[in-house]
Amino acid sequence: MVQDTSVTLARIKSVERFARVTPATRDLTAREKAAVIVRLLMAEGSPMQITGLPEHMQASLAEQMGHMRMVDRTTLATVVAEFMGELEQVGLSFPGGIEGALTLMDGHISSTAANRLRRLAGASAKADPWDRIMALDAERLLPILIDESVEVAAVMLSKLPVPKAADLLGKLPGERARKVAFAVSMTGNVDPETVRRIGLSLAGQLENLPPRAFDGDPVERVGAILNVSPAFTREDVLKGLEETDAAFAEQVRRAIFTFIHIPERVAARDVPKLVRLVEPVALVTALAGAKLDAAHLAAAEFILASMSQRMSQSLREEIETRGMVKEKDGELAMNAVITAVRQLEATGEIVLVREDE
Repeated sequence: MVQDTSVTLARIKSVERFARVTPATRDLTAREKAAVIVRLLMAEGSPMQITGLPEHMQASLAEQMGHMRMVDRTTLATVVAEFMGELEQVGLSFPGGIEGALTLMDGHISSTAANRLRRLAGASAKADPWDRIMALDAERLLPILIDESVEVAAVMLSKLPVPKAADLLGKLPGERARKVAFAVSMTGNVDPETVRRIGLSLAGQLENLPPRAFDGDPVERVGAILNVSPAFTREDVLKGLEETDAAFAEQVRRAIFTFIHIPERVAARDVPKLVRLVEPVALVTALAGAKLDAAHLAAAEFILASMSQRMSQSLREEIETRGMVKEKDGELAMNAVITAVRQLEATGEIVLVREDE
């Protein structure tokens, strides 16, 4: 924010070419002064971004600009000098609005306190609940589109940014997606107050959700644990899950990513990135340990075939020198390879192919 202030100050210094400051012909209100500064920056080709202001303030500023006609040079120079003086006195600035404050304090305030502040802010007549809703991720909003009425879902979809709305629409079942999309065409006559009340209701639902102790989905958590578990333990747990909850077991199986899944899920062009991230000793041990069964051997051959011929030949020689490895050592080394794959995926350096593609 202080940086933004410095930029704004630099933009308006060019107005010093105007007439020497003398008493203004008449006193301007704060709204009129704000309108003068914004209009001056627009005239100078450096418009001030006011989209971050609350909508009622944006509307008030636009209304004020609509009422004004001309400002003489002496008044303009006086307003600019006053504005520059105030900017030069700024030593510290704070984010505007409760969402900005909560973002700044993220990690320093409990989720309970944050939700309470959001509810209090939502009670304000000037607060726009859609600002809070649009800041939420798609996974939080998807249940609303599925569970609420088609009309409410259409209003929410219309208020969201186009990319997020398109992402959510693509995640809906076909029939539901068609109904919601059609309902969007019927929202043309919905008045702003109704849209605001819908926003308040949805924001209340979303903010009253009980706090979650874990960030990840249960399927993902179980899958991540079994990824690095010994093969015997993994199969034993999956067998037990199938007897207890076959549907959950199937989801976990899809979430599991082990050494044998590398050819199916990792693109050949991404293998060099993976090889660079794994410790050379661990990589050789993993490839040598893959000789224990056909599925692991196929994954090892895929890795070797996806790198340069010189590096592949060098690794093959090291594997032969390494000889047979203990099953436990091989599994630990393969888990190191899988950990590297997950790390690359988390940083966005590679994208895994979905199992159902």
